[in-house]
Amino acid sequence: MSNRQDNPGSQPSAGGKLVVVSGPSGVGKSTINREVIRRSGAAFSTSATTRSPRDGEVDGRDYYFMDRPAFERMIERNELLEWADVFGNLYGTPAAVVREAMAGGKVVLLEIDVQGAMQVHEKLPEATFVLIAPPDDEELRRRLTGRGTESDESLQRRLGKARSELETARDSGIYDHVVINNDLETAI
Repeated sequence: MSNRQDNPGSQPSAGGKLVVVSGPSGVGKSTINREVIRRSGAAFSTSATTRSPRDGEVDGRDYYFMDRPAFERMIERNELLEWADVFGNLYGTPAAVVREAMAGGKVVLLEIDVQGAMQVHEKLPEATFVLIAPPDDEELRRRLTGRGTESDESLQRRLGKARSELETARDSGIYDHVVINNDLETAI
């Protein structure tokens, strides 16, 4: 018999719904999700990370920023729906945050990478999975460059990872919807 700690994502949702939104870095997930939340009143599932905050990011709103030992304790206690090491930083979804919002009947948007979506699918296959994709590689390069946060090496790494993620996502068969973010309003 499974308990909450053995499989944190398997608990009943009490009428709530989880919508997993994923896609490569720079594709517009955050922009789309912020507007969907504003228009619909859905709840946003804040992820935990060991990376440093970017300018303007707020702890508890954008991410739960924590040190590596604290994050590793969450892994050991099985308190995450999913987690991954991305470019040397750990990212993950605290299961309790999602579980509480769903128990309250909320639609919860979870913004994670493709590998994380696949982990969540194993625990909560009844969730709705949405892939956000760029119109093409050149547009993705433009968006990542426009952030002003990427070195040339980092940009090349992210573009390579984006190609790999999109291929994996399309081959996985878990996505209910694929949204090409060519026009922001249409994507929203």
